[in-house]
Amino acid sequence: MSQQTTIRKLAELVNTPVEKLLEQLAEAGMKFSGPDQVVTSTEKMKLLGFLRRTHGKTEKPADETAAPKKITLNRRKVQEVTVAAGRSKTTVNVEVRQKRTYVKPNEADAPVVATTSHTETDPERAEILRKLEESKQRNLQEQQRLAEGDRRRAEELERKRKEEEAARAAAEAIARAEAEANAANAGEASGEERPARAGGHHVPKQVVRKDPPRVDDRNGAAAAANKHKTRGSHAMVSGIEDDDAASRFAGQLHLSAAERARRTTSRGKPKPRRQMEQSRGGGGGAHGFERPTAPVVREVAIGETITVADLAQKLALKGGDVVKAMFKMGVMATITQTIDHDTAALVTEELGHKAIRAESNDAESELLAHTEEHQGDKVSRPPVVTIMGHVDHGKTSLLDYIRRTKVATGEAGGITQHIGAYHVETPKGVISFLDTPGHAAFTAMRARGAKLTDIVVLVVAADDGVMPQTKEAIQHAKAAKVPLIVAVNKIDKSDADPMRVKNELLAEEVVAEDFGGDTQMVEISAKTGQGIDELLDAISLQAEVLELKAVQDGRASGVVIESSLDKGRGPVATVLVQQGTLKKGDYLVCGIQYGRVRALFDETGGQPASAGPSIPVQVLGLSGVPDAGDDFVVVEDERLAKDVAQQRDAKRRESRLVKQAGNRMEDILAQMGQGEGQQVLNLVIKADVQGSVEALKQSLVGLSNELIRINVITAGVGGITESDANAAVTAKATVIGFNVRADASARRIIEANGVDLRYFSIIYDVIDQVKQVASGLLGKEIREEIIGTAEVRDVFRSSKFGAVAGCMVVEGVVKRNKPIRVLRDSTVIFEGELESLRRFKENVEEVRNGTECGIGVKAYNDIKPGDQIECFERIEVARTL
Repeated sequence: MSQQTTIRKLAELVNTPVEKLLEQLAEAGMKFSGPDQVVTSTEKMKLLGFLRRTHGKTEKPADETAAPKKITLNRRKVQEVTVAAGRSKTTVNVEVRQKRTYVKPNEADAPVVATTSHTETDPERAEILRKLEESKQRNLQEQQRLAEGDRRRAEELERKRKEEEAARAAAEAIARAEAEANAANAGEASGEERPARAGGHHVPKQVVRKDPPRVDDRNGAAAAANKHKTRGSHAMVSGIEDDDAASRFAGQLHLSAAERARRTTSRGKPKPRRQMEQSRGGGGGAHGFERPTAPVVREVAIGETITVADLAQKLALKGGDVVKAMFKMGVMATITQTIDHDTAALVTEELGHKAIRAESNDAESELLAHTEEHQGDKVSRPPVVTIMGHVDHGKTSLLDYIRRTKVATGEAGGITQHIGAYHVETPKGVISFLDTPGHAAFTAMRARGAKLTDIVVLVVAADDGVMPQTKEAIQHAKAAKVPLIVAVNKIDKSDADPMRVKNELLAEEVVAEDFGGDTQMVEISAKTGQGIDELLDAISLQAEVLELKAVQDGRASGVVIESSLDKGRGPVATVLVQQGTLKKGDYLVCGIQYGRVRALFDETGGQPASAGPSIPVQVLGLSGVPDAGDDFVVVEDERLAKDVAQQRDAKRRESRLVKQAGNRMEDILAQMGQGEGQQVLNLVIKADVQGSVEALKQSLVGLSNELIRINVITAGVGGITESDANAAVTAKATVIGFNVRADASARRIIEANGVDLRYFSIIYDVIDQVKQVASGLLGKEIREEIIGTAEVRDVFRSSKFGAVAGCMVVEGVVKRNKPIRVLRDSTVIFEGELESLRRFKENVEEVRNGTECGIGVKAYNDIKPGDQIECFERIEVARTL
């Protein structure tokens, strides 16, 4: 009994979908209602015969091996041949193609009649045979397709060869006709041309060779390559450089395209002697270069800066001509000097050319596109409030009451000398505060604070009224177009007069709401807390009116508020985030500095995971100390940040060189006229933060007059180093250390060369002393002389005195009734006085060098091992010029 096979099982055997198999059975004339019906062997053979007929086997249905009996195979082989080319050798790639045809013998044909007889009894064997036959037919069809493709490619190559030969024959005919015409005009030349054409040794190099190329013949190899291109042979030669052809092409640059093509096609013919003599003599024929009839006007692309040599190269002039033109314009410059864009444009126009600004797709453009790509939805953000006002009017005390901390006592002299940035949680929401200095020297810091802020709170003392820095703060707020809220402080005093303050503000065009204006004025007391809630309400109301919004998700950007150099942590920048969220690990570029955020710190010393809009944080991980006021932006990778920072640094350096070297003759003559009798005071300024450096530099330079000029040699952040001391020795300058100290190597240089080194902690003293010297006033000056230094070895806790430092006096003497300073990493962190000085539980008046002692610092408990306690005294010294 034969085995029954269903349509579903048959589909699995032949690896065909059931639906497709049902369609094929239907096309073969067999109707089945479902996949579970039984298929007989006769129906299978009928389906097999139908499939064979549909695949093109209608010639011999009984013979399964009806297939092409001839197969053509193409083979190719590539090899390298070294060709001698004069003194050098050239490697040529040679490709050989071969065609072979194989004929199938007749005895290989095998009938399938015997197999069909077995299908009645063994359907599975028949199915296997059918699959083998189909695979064999597919292979044969693939071979036929490849052979057909090779045949078509050969026909295409043959057609192209015939077309090229026809074009070549036409070109040769034209060239031959022209040569015969020239020979007819010059009979003597035509007589020389015939033997040249008949003989082989007179044929010039330009003749195309007809014989196969020799291995050691460079021109023969070139001809072989040309022959391959025109005739489509099986050997393809590539990579040969024809030096003669290149030289001939260079000599024909003055020709038109048609004339050059004509000469190229006819270069196989020898040139008559008369034509050769005329070409050598050049007797009045066309040539490649003509003198311009009008001056050539060039468009010169000039960037922000350019050297004189580069400008001369772009103008196609000698450097001396450009220097001479600049000298006639009154600008003295050397050929290696850098000039700015405006000067270069004037010189270019003076020389008769046109100057255009060079637009380059540099790293700044990439950064701009990078930041514009990531913009999100804006959400509400906390307001940024700057507290401004005159010195000692209670700005920091007001902020202390809001923060419930003590900050003013930690500042030297009780005045703020840095921009303090804080964000506080108030009952009215989160508010970020910036506390700016009030002293006249910190004008730039106040202006910067006004530009960063959304609301300015102007603190005016009710007993003091409007003062100079109060007026200046009003001008900064108006210039920045920032709304103003006036806080009338110290109303708890007996001589407070708030109405006087309002009347004085009228003169500055600040009109209170009581007088019909739009400026909110709140009477407060930072000491008792009176009116603080009303002030916060006024700030919240103003913030709602402004509708402050920022993009919270995305890359952060903002501004540097303050920066400093910490010996233990490196460059530290206090930044205010304005857009996006700043996270640990972000790459950022900040002015001319770049880096990766290693840590974030808030004003309490904590390490938040991120900082959103309007939140100030301290950032660690920059490559250097950025300038206060620089913008920062987070980028995708370190490469872009480094490129932008380096490019900005280069531009800033070029601008500085332009400022230093841009000397006009009028300026030089003016300096020579003022040089008689004018003295110069050179200064080296080092401070603890960038803001103090700016304030000191601006204030001291402003003291210059016609008799004395204050010249700041160098100014920077951090302790006084050996390089600073060397600069002071070279320029004979006075070194000013503001809340910083000199290290051991710098002290050795200063002492050995007698450099005037002065330490200060209050900006009043710096300005007053320099002002007295500059004004030529004689009198007493107060100097601070360090009399002793003690190093903290350990800290003990006492219920009576708090933290007691176990110290070793390492230099000088420590006296009980002298003021002290606490230094950590050569930076002043506290200034005050001693509360107790003991040795072996006994109170003593002084402790000398090399002696241990216990020191209790009054009102300071944050002393740590490794700190230094510096004992000093203020002495009056007669001033001498």
